Amino acid sequence: MLPKHPQLRCPRPLPQRRGRGRARTRGASARCPPQTALPAGTGSGLGLQHRAAARSGGNRARCPPVPVSVPALTRVGASPRRGAQGATGTGTGTGTGTGTGTGTGTGTGRRLLLSTPIFYANGPPHIGHLYSALLADALLRHRRLRAAGPARLCTGTDEHGLKIQQAAAAAGTSPAELCERVSALFRQALTRAGVAYTDFIRTSEPRHQRAVRHFWGALGDAGVLYKGSYEGWYCTPEESFLPESQLAERTDSQGRPCKVSLESGHEVHWTKEENYMFRLSAFRDPLHSWLRDNPRAIFPNSFYQCVLRWLDEDLPDLSVSRERSRLQWGIPVPGDPTQTIYVWVDALVNYLSVLGYPESHGAWWPAVHHVVGKDILKFHALYWPALLLAAGLEPPERILVHSHWTVRGQKMSKSLGNVVEPSVCMGQYGVDGFRYFLLRQGVPERDCDYYDEKVVKLVNSELADALGGLLNRSTAPSINPSNTYPRFSEPCFPKVLDCREAKGTGRACAEDYELMAAVASLPAQVDSYFQGFQIYKALECIAQCVRQTNGFFQRHRPWKLDRRDAGEQLWLDTILHVTLECLRVYGMLLQPVVPHMADKLLSRLGVGPGERGLTGLTFLARYDGKPCPFEGRQLGPDTGILFHRLGKSETVKRKQEAQVPDKQLL
Repeated sequence: MLPKHPQLRCPRPLPQRRGRGRARTRGASARCPPQTALPAGTGSGLGLQHRAAARSGGNRARCPPVPVSVPALTRVGASPRRGAQGATGTGTGTGTGTGTGTGTGTGTGRRLLLSTPIFYANGPPHIGHLYSALLADALLRHRRLRAAGPARLCTGTDEHGLKIQQAAAAAGTSPAELCERVSALFRQALTRAGVAYTDFIRTSEPRHQRAVRHFWGALGDAGVLYKGSYEGWYCTPEESFLPESQLAERTDSQGRPCKVSLESGHEVHWTKEENYMFRLSAFRDPLHSWLRDNPRAIFPNSFYQCVLRWLDEDLPDLSVSRERSRLQWGIPVPGDPTQTIYVWVDALVNYLSVLGYPESHGAWWPAVHHVVGKDILKFHALYWPALLLAAGLEPPERILVHSHWTVRGQKMSKSLGNVVEPSVCMGQYGVDGFRYFLLRQGVPERDCDYYDEKVVKLVNSELADALGGLLNRSTAPSINPSNTYPRFSEPCFPKVLDCREAKGTGRACAEDYELMAAVASLPAQVDSYFQGFQIYKALECIAQCVRQTNGFFQRHRPWKLDRRDAGEQLWLDTILHVTLECLRVYGMLLQPVVPHMADKLLSRLGVGPGERGLTGLTFLARYDGKPCPFEGRQLGPDTGILFHRLGKSETVKRKQEAQVPDKQLL
């Protein structure tokens, strides 16, 4: 879980941009104190200690003018830095992750790590979590089918922070036990949904804590950390300080005045503490350079433009630790037992932990694509790249951002009782049915609305009726008694340069040639949309072609043809051949989205496991005078209906009966 950063309105003397002198902020006056040396034993390589007093919402602030060396955008990894082990944290947990070894996948291309956010372990998964994971999973599966090179997919749980500490105390259990339960729920949900993750990281694992301590040491060596005092309005559920501009006056349950977060409605409390600050203000220009040189680093473009606007605004330094007297459940600051590393810094380092940082990450980093929700864009597109640059590492190659799911136009909320739980939906609609719905309806650029009737209508129409019905009709014993892949007749479907020439040259009509052209171009279209993080558009194209194929089948009514007539039999076989070729292409292209259903479809067509890659995918080879390896082949066994129609759905119960309710779980 990544909270909002504390909105410090401090002047930032480094770097000076466009000839300006002292930086100015809204209503802030500032003085910079002289540098003072760190006391003995206060950390590894933190350089100088400084004190800055700041208050959110434009209050008086002090900050140190320390020169900062900003690393250049260079490829790092040949000689990993060692040391900076620091103290051992209390948040060690008992679980272990899955897989930290070599990359998986096929092909000889470059390596790629795909990642989901690690999910905060304060409650069970909801469909927003699953949507992030399914996007990454579909991208991974598509890449493997293209044999584009070794690839990995990492996910996991974020298990530190004040919310977990407080929730565990309220439930009379330990944070470790709470995290153990919730992490297991996420692992079970992702496994059931068919998410092919290669690494499941938990921030309570020793390998992660070691990576975080080393990363902190690298920041200290770079001179980008300083210690200062901070006071402001703190929101515990959001794990963040909030400025006055993000607060509203309310009354609590007892009628007393209070302040709440405008975004979440959670109550905030005035907090004053001493912590470490990260000199984010020094990285405005390096971040600008990175984004200018990599215009597709953040996608879709609307989010890229959003980050550019953030860079043109005030860029305050960030609090990167909490007083340990307030937060014990986390990783202690190396060499300073009075401080705990802030949960969002801890969480971001997971992407390095799974790669074996600091020793072996260079084999993969920075060939990394992060899939994240828009609510944590700032952390991944501003703070994380700045932290990486400070630590001598390149920013990730791409950050793929998606919007949120609402429920009947409302934000999902436990208080509203409208949280959609994946296990309930997968039980009601099937795993592949629910995967298809989320990836077909989810649009990265805008929020998407969920309601049960929409799921039923979509999967019945496109999976059960259009795709499943077409397979059943074209392989039925009454129309294909030999249960084979029929032969294609060139005289019935002659090759033409223009579909308008089709009239009078064979049995095929202009619409049939349009179908053939659409399906022939479909693999390239789908590949382009997957590369562009627009999976929903790829599925739109497939669904459109499936509808066209049903039109082709219905138009020629093969069940009406007389098989005793040789000419009619040739045309019947050609109709079935074209239909099965279309179905084969659809099954191949749907593998990343509905893997089990696609496997069932391809097995029914007699397409073997070694014939399902997307490299060199052909369609209707006989039309071009080339041999078709499937022609005349025996079809696979009939294993029943491809996708069963769903009955009229009642509203799914939002409190999942198959799992322990939240209040009992916590």
